[in-house]
Amino acid sequence: MTAEDRQTGGGMFNPASEGMRRRGAGYIVERDVLDEHSLEELARKRLHSHKPHLADRLKDSLRCSVPRLKRSVLGCLPVLSWLPRYSIRDCALGDLVSGISVGIMHLPQGMAYGLLASLPPVFGLYTSFYPVLVYFLFGTSRHISIGTFAVISLMVGSVVERLAPDSNFLINGTNITQTIDIAARDASRVEVAAATTVLAGIFQVLLGIVRFGFVVTYLSEPLVRGYTTGAATHVVLSQLKYMFGVTTDRFTGPLSLVYTLIDLIQRLPQTNVSTLVVSLVALVALIVVKELNSAYSQKLPLPIPIELIVELVALGLSNAVGGFFQCYCVTSSMSRSLIQESTGGKTQVAGAISAVIVLITVLKLGPLFEELPKAVLAAIVFVNLKGMFKQYMDIPALWKRNRIDLLVWLVTLFATLLLNLDMGLVASIAFALLTVIFRTQLPTYSILGQVPGTGIYLDMETYEKVRNVPGITIFRSSTTVYFANAELYLEALQEKTGIDIRKLLTQKKKMLAKQKRLEKSEKKRAKKEAKNGVLKVESSEMIFSVEKATGRWYERNGNSGKENGGIPDTASALDGDTTATQASSCEDTLSRDLSLWSIGKGTIEIHSIILDLSTASFIDTVAIKTLRNIFLDFGEIDVDVYLAGCQACVVEQLERGEFFSHTITKGHLFATVHDAVLYCLSKQGASTAPSYDCALDMTCSTHL
Repeated sequence: MTAEDRQTGGGMFNPASEGMRRRGAGYIVERDVLDEHSLEELARKRLHSHKPHLADRLKDSLRCSVPRLKRSVLGCLPVLSWLPRYSIRDCALGDLVSGISVGIMHLPQGMAYGLLASLPPVFGLYTSFYPVLVYFLFGTSRHISIGTFAVISLMVGSVVERLAPDSNFLINGTNITQTIDIAARDASRVEVAAATTVLAGIFQVLLGIVRFGFVVTYLSEPLVRGYTTGAATHVVLSQLKYMFGVTTDRFTGPLSLVYTLIDLIQRLPQTNVSTLVVSLVALVALIVVKELNSAYSQKLPLPIPIELIVELVALGLSNAVGGFFQCYCVTSSMSRSLIQESTGGKTQVAGAISAVIVLITVLKLGPLFEELPKAVLAAIVFVNLKGMFKQYMDIPALWKRNRIDLLVWLVTLFATLLLNLDMGLVASIAFALLTVIFRTQLPTYSILGQVPGTGIYLDMETYEKVRNVPGITIFRSSTTVYFANAELYLEALQEKTGIDIRKLLTQKKKMLAKQKRLEKSEKKRAKKEAKNGVLKVESSEMIFSVEKATGRWYERNGNSGKENGGIPDTASALDGDTTATQASSCEDTLSRDLSLWSIGKGTIEIHSIILDLSTASFIDTVAIKTLRNIFLDFGEIDVDVYLAGCQACVVEQLERGEFFSHTITKGHLFATVHDAVLYCLSKQGASTAPSYDCALDMTCSTHL
């Protein structure tokens, strides 16, 4: 039986009193030592999965009924599920205020980001209207604001400028007087942007149907923040030419950002001073008003519409439908979503109201903004990216918290800056996945010791008071064992235990070969002496002996030894067959009893190794093969190996991988490390578990 008592306590609710409370009253758990067989019998493991078969699930999905049809329709058109229940009293005012606020933001952002997409600014307003209405019908989020976004606009702009460059629209003339047909160029770029948007929308719909949204789990927060910071840098550098009033060449491919910056610096002497002044004035005004909005956001029912004075912008959704209306790709905007949430938006009606604001602006106020300077639009882009540039402060924070995440952040940033947005994103995801692989390939390996008087086992290098259980080594990896770290797992086990299993097995094979040669020589000599009628008992050759007190084999010289480890002292028969039988029996005995101490490792007092697999969430065929080899190899040197803490899914994978056999059974698997320790001690004949002074102020006892 096993008894384990632990700490409890009482007192006020703070860490110290909570610890005292837990240690104030002990409790005792008594049960049998549980291996996997006993645990399955006790818990009544299900023989079959309770999940329905694939065929049953397929049949169920093909059944049609009125409730299922209703759910399908509501799933396709979510507006039908929430709009009939819309409460005017509770939601109308908040949605109205939120819609007007977001609509005001749509106007300048739509125009500025339209320019960023290398399109006429008015198409940014179209993008802020049509997709918003589509999202009103098909969207489900009440908080996000869909439409133009800086990063998406820049990516669309790179495609547009690559497929419809200025060089394709030069008007015939001399080399000096060549001009660009702006109308034809803009029309072609709108077509390219619309086609790109429709294709992007189709891909998004298809990926949504196959439930492919899980891929976003591979985009960690440091990766996303590093990527958006790099993209914001791209956006700013692309708008500098408008602020300085210069024309730069178009560069594509890796290092295009560097080439663009060099070209811009070379053209700075050509700066248009009036354009630069307008840009700086607009930039300062926008920053001041935005800071006032932030400082007095609780007192202002609506944000100050400074951006309405500078530009008109709109927000868009639904790429597939919007592309047919000459819109370009849209996504959710962090800044507008924050405004929609903070100003009281309750439902998607707020988005519809913002679309109405954009529509009124396009129809009634559009001509007023036709001559809006591009320098002002560039300033608006700068100000709207302020939050992204604040993400550079992630560097010192991540340096303190997690340097692997910092490395992901920096690699993502520089990959985005040097390789452009598309290739940079792919490289960043690949690097982030590699960090996961490296962290699982190089985990922390530890030897566990027992917390005195408990059934808890902790890392001996981390905790001072834990004690090693004599003769038992408990080994744990901080992550699951699989093909990438299986070999390293074995190497770490040998290093932590101090046993070079390959060296010992090689020594044992050499000793067995040596003994076979000795027995063969003795057999020939016995036959020869039997033929001559003489049989010598003693030999000057080296033989192996067994120490009865310990059962350990050791090498010694036959002339000086008192015992011969099972080799006969006399012969009852003189014929060769009897002698051969004796030699064969001796060889089998030696092969079976050669142990850790007989091959020069008598100082290592290890009889059992427990592998703690509580951290393993899965196990593959390579890991199963490695574990099987560990069992067999350590068994060759008389060291028993056991597994502890395996989850049910891991046990099932071990069964499917044919890990168990007549030599390795479920009796080698235990529910906890403590169960395995108690079993090892009882197998060695111990009547009680090791006793230590308790490190805690509590009653402690652990016994067999």
